[in-house]
Amino acid sequence: MEPQSGLPILGTGHDTKSILDAIDTCGADAVAASAGVQLHPHSIRQLGWALAARNVALIMAPALTDIAGPRIHTQQVAGLPLIHVTTPSLEGGQRVAKRLFDIAASALLIIMSSPLMIIIAILIKADSKGSVIFKQERVGIESRHFRMLKFRSMVVNAEQQLKGLEDRNEGNGVLFKLRDDPRVTRVGAVIRKYSLDELPQLFNVLAGRMSLVGPRPPLPREVESYENDVRRRLLVKPGLTGLWQVSGRSNLSWQDSVRLDLYYVENWSLAGDLIIILRTVRAVFRSTGAY
Repeated sequence: MEPQSGLPILGTGHDTKSILDAIDTCGADAVAASAGVQLHPHSIRQLGWALAARNVALIMAPALTDIAGPRIHTQQVAGLPLIHVTTPSLEGGQRVAKRLFDIAASALLIIMSSPLMIIIAILIKADSKGSVIFKQERVGIESRHFRMLKFRSMVVNAEQQLKGLEDRNEGNGVLFKLRDDPRVTRVGAVIRKYSLDELPQLFNVLAGRMSLVGPRPPLPREVESYENDVRRRLLVKPGLTGLWQVSGRSNLSWQDSVRLDLYYVENWSLAGDLIIILRTVRAVFRSTGAY
């Protein structure tokens, strides 16, 4: 029994006979070979023949990770199956289509949510002193800075109080998060739980500073700590929602957040954006990882 996964180990031999004996023992109907399998191509071919005789499928896993299916194409060259991976691109027609979708969708959402935004603004004003809208400098596409809009969910001097709370950070190291943040107002706790504080970002989307879907908009101090590969997040506009929003939000580790954002940059599609938006609706109502 493998201690970490709890799965039984039926054999460790690399020869075809040992593999077939293990298959016969468990009655498998498919065999998956990982990219790191220590088998000679001739042995794999023999194994394929033996599996075909048993009506057992053979699945080969390529050494590719975080690449969406539409970018992968298999082509036969001189009897050798080659995997072609298309270059990710967000230029020309794709960029125009994404921008037109952002304009139409954000304008519609602003109109539909206007009554709710007015109610939230009144409640914030009645609950605590200060401006209704909180403006914060964020880093957008190609490292351009912009002022991101949110409903104020904290006390006015929240930024000044941050240094005294950094030792209580429950975030993933780079991002500061605190479940019971004393700076959050009563109304702020409610609108943060359901991500209603982010509604003003629709105006950022309409203005072209953000997109409806994209990587999380980072703070300048976060970008300063980025490694070279993480900077690929800045190749597209940051999003009001994204894979990070529908995959756990504040519960994600820094590594998982980066992996999801880079996956989005590498595999963007309009259909994918629509799926993320639909998943966002469900994530908001569940309020998982929102604090």
